[in-house]
Amino acid sequence: MPDSPELTELASQTHTVYEQHGAAFDQQRPKGLHEQKWLDRFIELLPENASILDAGCGAGEPFIPYFLSLGLAVTGLDFSESMLRIASARFPELVFHHADMVTMQLEETFDGIIAWNSFFHLTQESQRQAMAQFSDHLNPGGVLMLTVGPEAGEVLGHVNGAEVYHASLSPDDYVQTFADLGVEVIEFVKEDQDCDLQTVLIGRKSA
Repeated sequence: MPDSPELTELASQTHTVYEQHGAAFDQQRPKGLHEQKWLDRFIELLPENASILDAGCGAGEPFIPYFLSLGLAVTGLDFSESMLRIASARFPELVFHHADMVTMQLEETFDGIIAWNSFFHLTQESQRQAMAQFSDHLNPGGVLMLTVGPEAGEVLGHVNGAEVYHASLSPDDYVQTFADLGVEVIEFVKEDQDCDLQTVLIGRKSA
C-alpha cells in the first residue's frame, strides 16, 4: 500500500480514472446480476412503484434494467461524463444528473438511494458529507443501500488496470454517523460470500 500522501493524490484522481477508462470498465463489468439478492432485499423494503436514485450509476447496466423491469422509477447520478453518455444513450427516457454525491443538490427526494461500488471511492471525510446528502435526499421512511469496506481504512482497487482509491469508515462509525442523520442502519453484512465478498450496508430514514 502506498504511503498517505500517495493515497491522498490517488483519491483526487478517481474522476480522471473513470473518464479515461469508463467505457472499458463498462464492457468488462459483469452483467450477470450476481448482486440480485441484495437488490431484491433493497426493493422489498420500498413502497410499490418507488422512486430510486442510483448514485454512481455509471453506464447504467445491469441495475437500471432490473429496476425498470419491476416498475420502479429510476434517476441516475454520476460524476463521470463519459459514463453518463453511455447511460443516456441506453436509457434516453430517464433523467441522469452529472453531479457528485458529496455535493449533489437535487430538486427532488427519493424512496430509495443505492450507491453500489461507488460510495467507497470517497475519502472518509467525503463519505460523511455524502451520508448527509443521502439523508437529505431520502423521503421519510426511505431506504438506502451502500457497499462499503468491512473495517476502517484506505486501500487500492483497479479499474481496467489503473489504480483507484477505496476507503471505509468502521461499522460502528457508519452506525453512529447515520444515527446522527436520522438514519438507522438495519443491516450490515461483511464480505458476503455469496456476493463477491461485498460488504453491504442498508439503512432506513426515520418516518
